[in-house]
Amino acid sequence: MAGPGGGGMPRRRRIWKVMTERADILLRMEGITKRFPGVVAVDGVSLELSRGEVLALMGENGAGKSTLMKILGGAYAPDEGRIIIDGKPVQMRGVADAKRQGIALIHQELMLAPNLSIAGNIFLGNEKVVRRAGWLLDRRGMHREAAAMLEKVGLHLSPATPVSQLTAGQMQMVEIAKALSHRARLIIMDEPTSSLTSAEAGQLFRIIEGLRGEGIAIIYISHRIEEVLRIADRITVLRDGRRVGDLRAAEATADRIVSMMVGRTFSTRFPERAPVPPTAEVVLEVQGLLVPGAAEGASFDVRRGEIVGFAGLVGAGRTELMQVIFGAVPALGGRMLLEGRPYAPRSTRDAIQAGVLLAPEDRKRYGLVLPMTVAQNISLPDICNYRPRRWLQRGGETRVALRQVAALRIRPPDIRRKVVNLSGGNQQKVVLGKWLAMRPRVLILDEPTRGIDVGAKAEIYRQMAELAASGLAIIMVSSEMEEIVGMSDRVVVMHERRICGVLERGQISEQNIGALMTGKRQTA
Repeated sequence: MAGPGGGGMPRRRRIWKVMTERADILLRMEGITKRFPGVVAVDGVSLELSRGEVLALMGENGAGKSTLMKILGGAYAPDEGRIIIDGKPVQMRGVADAKRQGIALIHQELMLAPNLSIAGNIFLGNEKVVRRAGWLLDRRGMHREAAAMLEKVGLHLSPATPVSQLTAGQMQMVEIAKALSHRARLIIMDEPTSSLTSAEAGQLFRIIEGLRGEGIAIIYISHRIEEVLRIADRITVLRDGRRVGDLRAAEATADRIVSMMVGRTFSTRFPERAPVPPTAEVVLEVQGLLVPGAAEGASFDVRRGEIVGFAGLVGAGRTELMQVIFGAVPALGGRMLLEGRPYAPRSTRDAIQAGVLLAPEDRKRYGLVLPMTVAQNISLPDICNYRPRRWLQRGGETRVALRQVAALRIRPPDIRRKVVNLSGGNQQKVVLGKWLAMRPRVLILDEPTRGIDVGAKAEIYRQMAELAASGLAIIMVSSEMEEIVGMSDRVVVMHERRICGVLERGQISEQNIGALMTGKRQTA
């Protein structure tokens, strides 16, 4: 017989169920607020997490996800609110306090020492010693325990292997093994698949399933909606530093998540574009260009107003080919024509002066000077034109920077703000802004939307469409199949450092691209 209040479940059983669920809650964050000069990064956010639960944390760049997790990981102290673990309030005075509570944070930029071995990284700062041997390092013991951790995450390598020899996916597994060595009860993963192949991502998902089964909680930060829907039990969405709401995985859809993240719906992710006629002028022609490490030369062309996508698996040679075109690496053979004239850059300066510009895959390392301001980054490649009389003309720099900030909708619209304090999407816009200020003839975009949210992606796609419509020739290297299919007029597919096919607009499909990427013939 049902107890008071109905619902079909006896009152005693309902009370026991609630008590069990409450006892199972590992973490509560209540009313967390964090302010920085001029901005409230996190505004009264609350969330909770149970043992063995995978909670996806989603939101646009700048929504407060990373700041909230740095508070949980002990890197920041909250201005307001409290953290409760196992039902008891705790104070995180630093990262060491978080580790003692069993919290491990795996950053998007992996924090490993490449000159050390796998075992050395796993026990870095937590080394084991042998007292009777005069406090010497217990290398044998550390290797034995490291081997057990590596077995647990499915990484079949010797603990003595230098980290510098590992792939990005293998480094990710080492980070997880390191967290497990600290007996982590809660692991925070920040964009863990951003640099992984599909096979490595699949391995990561299997490890997450195993950790979930052992009662280890996971907070999973990602912009990739499809993988969140695949692995998460629950999704919490932040927008402008505030918690918008929660979704159970069973009720979540991509459209619903996007709407919560950006506060509006998108009719389409990719802008409509008119086809480029085959008679359009060829801006860049590549003929038998031989790249170091390649067995044969690459040949293709890019027309005015066209977006040519480059697809391929990791290691297919796309980035290396772009570096040769940009003059960063010398070609071993072949030739290039730019608007019908010979183009043979001996350096990146030659390429820039010719109007062939590259927005690199790693924008933080190669595309920006992070401690400098937005205005300084935009003017830097063309600095000579701002110094006609050996003195920097601040007025000219300011005018160009303001124009690019307005055109690209960089937020916040403050040209004196340091680039390091911008979100990933706005950093990418600054990279575009500095090149567009120089009126390029060919713009190469290597992974233009890696690590940025769905709203910023839509802005980048809009800008690309407008630039192509204005007559700019664009080469886009991307590992996101949806992006390649949605934005390309033609697709050049690479396999094992050679071009294995070029798909015209009517032939572009995931099936055809996938077949060529793996060395097979297209299906249609």
